[in-house]
Amino acid sequence: MPLRCTELPPHHARPEAMSTLRWPVEDLWERLEPQLPGLSVEVLAEVDSTNTRLLERARQGDTAACLLVAERQHAGRGRQGRAWQSAPGASLTFSLGLPLSPQRWGGLSLAVGVALAEALHPLLRIKWPNDLWTLDDHGAPAGKLGGILIETQGHASATRHVVVGVGLNIEVPPALPDPRHPVAWLRQLDPGLTAAEALTAAATALVGALKLFELRGFAAFARRFAARDLLRGRRVRTTKPELPEAQAEGVDEDGALLLRDAHGLHRLDSGEVSVRPC
Repeated sequence: MPLRCTELPPHHARPEAMSTLRWPVEDLWERLEPQLPGLSVEVLAEVDSTNTRLLERARQGDTAACLLVAERQHAGRGRQGRAWQSAPGASLTFSLGLPLSPQRWGGLSLAVGVALAEALHPLLRIKWPNDLWTLDDHGAPAGKLGGILIETQGHASATRHVVVGVGLNIEVPPALPDPRHPVAWLRQLDPGLTAAEALTAAATALVGALKLFELRGFAAFARRFAARDLLRGRRVRTTKPELPEAQAEGVDEDGALLLRDAHGLHRLDSGEVSVRPC
């Protein structure tokens, strides 16, 4: 019988950090294993980072598909090394690791964003390249609800082991950050939603999106992304010194951001710059 789930104690957890939540591990395994043969579904009460754990396994030769959920992360990472903290029930942090071999890698974070936004709520939007945001009553960007961190092991020309990390606010964070960087949470949109329900919706959509991306690349998601593009048509600020402010004009076939200023159209890759709506 294949391993359906592994309910593991935390590696460096305090007694109060032990799991008290119920997670749909068996149901998730039954849903996802037919698409990812050999998949395991694991829950940790506390961990440094789910992405870090799965990358360590891949470096040691364990490249079997795994969905790893953490109730609490004390060293979670976002894009460009930013910290992402989590708390049991108030947030959802998980990573999915698996081998992947698409013909083109461009736009993968946008494809993941599309899958998550569609699965979680109609009002969610994708802020290039890897954040989920909500809108206010006037259709303006309201706050960041979640983020995506994609890391890989392997050579660019071959199959890579991909780890897709997802962090979502379920409830209001215990300490709100600088108001210049607003946050949002899923229970603002769906008051009855639990972390377990969000996990089922998000993980199921994520697996389907990765399989589709492997077959057809970002082209299969381009129109869907355009419908949820937070930045298109808005003025944005960037961290690129020569392009401090411009208007977003969508993305190209590889998921690169297109920005226009007085000097013309500029193409930005996700590793180059951070972008925020004005």
